Amino acid sequence: MASLRPPDSIPSPAQDSERLSLALQGRGVDEKVIVWILGHRNAIQRKRIKDTYQQLYKESIIHRLQSKLSGVLKKAMSYWMEEPPERDAKLVEKTLKRGKAGITQLQVIVEIACASSPNHLMAVRQAYCSLFDCSLEEAITSKVSSSLQKLLLGLVSSYRYDRELVDLNVAKSEATKLHEAIEKKQLDRDEVMWILSTRNFFQLRATFKHYKQNYQVPIYQAIMSSGSDDLGSLLRVVILCIDAPEKHFAEVIRASLSGHRTDVHSLARAILARVEIDMMKIKEEYFNMNKVSLDDAVVGKTSGGYKDFLMTLIGARI
Repeated sequence: MASLRPPDSIPSPAQDSERLSLALQGRGVDEKVIVWILGHRNAIQRKRIKDTYQQLYKESIIHRLQSKLSGVLKKAMSYWMEEPPERDAKLVEKTLKRGKAGITQLQVIVEIACASSPNHLMAVRQAYCSLFDCSLEEAITSKVSSSLQKLLLGLVSSYRYDRELVDLNVAKSEATKLHEAIEKKQLDRDEVMWILSTRNFFQLRATFKHYKQNYQVPIYQAIMSSGSDDLGSLLRVVILCIDAPEKHFAEVIRASLSGHRTDVHSLARAILARVEIDMMKIKEEYFNMNKVSLDDAVVGKTSGGYKDFLMTLIGARI
């Protein structure tokens, strides 16, 4: 369930654009107005505002926001105003430009491939080609270590069936195959990669359910308890993103808020990606994990306009 709450009566894109233009004029910036308007508009409404603002003022509202805002609020608001496929394509490029990206960085690619729809993944691949003159597959091949390439290439290059279709006999058979690979610590088997990268999400959830019933442990726990390496860690992310994305994103948010310094970029990425999908479920999972509400955690670890923006997106009172 989404946490984004557009108002019952939504002003026209022209009215929103005029208010935003006033808030972005002069030396001072009215962050509260900007947060209030854009933090209560869904992706379609934001695109209409972006198009209308360009028509009225002959300027990109994203460029205007970037020139007037600062710090992490500027980056978060800029990403928010991008169309989702372009936003995710840029996040992937930023991840791959890091050089030797670790599991924490590469999980961005897994999230896009396994925690969103097949149509969205296709749109991200198209956006990546348009923005960077290179296919996503080529970029992964050149930037990711060979031990993880096969998995990531399989995930981003497949197009899964997007309807609920489950064969319980297949689920039983493939749960057995996965168990054998885990027991023998042969996670890089072709059949493991094929199962996880091509089966539809409903089929895979049935397979994971059968695995737990038959072997008395969730498959992601079995992978980690077998003494797995980076491939095992990334496979755990794959399985969680398919089977329980709310758990995965609750873990990402918890990690971003832990320690003395908040990982503001991971925090914003996780929230921006899910506010229009399942943020209410993530908030519930976060509370179950930490016995503290996500609202309270964000208040305690962020400040200023950035805090207000995130609180607005997750449906909290500010």
